[in-house]
Amino acid sequence: MKKTVKLNNGIEMPTVGYGVFQIPQEQTKQVVTEALNDGYRLIDTAAGYLNEEAVGAAINDSGINRDEIFLTTKLWVQDFGEEKAAKAIDGALKRLDQDYIDLLLLHQPFGDTYGAWRAMEKAVKAEKIRSIGVSNFQSFQVQDLMMHNEIKPVVNQIEINPLNPENKNVQWLKDNDIVPEAWGPMGQAQAGIFTNPILKKIAQDHQKTTGQIMLAWNIQRGVVVIPKSVHANRIKENFDVFDVELTDEEMKQIAQLDQNHSYFSGLLTPDTVRTLGNLKFDYQN
Repeated sequence: MKKTVKLNNGIEMPTVGYGVFQIPQEQTKQVVTEALNDGYRLIDTAAGYLNEEAVGAAINDSGINRDEIFLTTKLWVQDFGEEKAAKAIDGALKRLDQDYIDLLLLHQPFGDTYGAWRAMEKAVKAEKIRSIGVSNFQSFQVQDLMMHNEIKPVVNQIEINPLNPENKNVQWLKDNDIVPEAWGPMGQAQAGIFTNPILKKIAQDHQKTTGQIMLAWNIQRGVVVIPKSVHANRIKENFDVFDVELTDEEMKQIAQLDQNHSYFSGLLTPDTVRTLGNLKFDYQN
């Protein structure tokens, strides 16, 4: 199983990363350090997670060459617009205590995404950012963005798991040379996914856990995964998936789990757009 994928700008990105959503700042350095010690080289954070400082500290104290680590962060809606995004990029670099960021994403498809994207393009040219992409965008929004701007997104980070495989979106992204990246790759433990009999049987056959099978399934589809855990054994376990090769029959069995329903995003309602558009985080740029 592939350990990296080549982005449309030629940069290699790891296929398994460590996500730090909802991990408190005071715990983040420890768990990121554990992830790096276990072999992770992709770390995914965001301004809105309020733990960028701890992520940067873990990277700086790891003893690992910086060019071996692929660091992702995201701009929140309150910083969209060209001037605000330019300031926010410098703020992220300062909080992370880094000279550059490997991948910067627009966290949501709301507000002045065009202005923010222009600032991100300028940051790429200034070598502050190596790659730029989006998160939680619908494919038609990605199409619109890349038609009217200079730099094409390298990644769209969306909810993808066996219960919500996003088959059409994943295929469209791959057809357009944009890497699909899965947040919530294990379905946030919803709908009994960890005890699903199909996944349990496949896991037993491979002497793996159901979580490892879900990760391997996504990677085998060409999807980058960023599982999150604060438990040392799970952090290690989630990275131990590169020896899994699912058969065509097993892939078909997992495909039967598709419920064509997102449990978490719910981004296509006016109320959600209003809530996220008004959400402000207290961090300093």
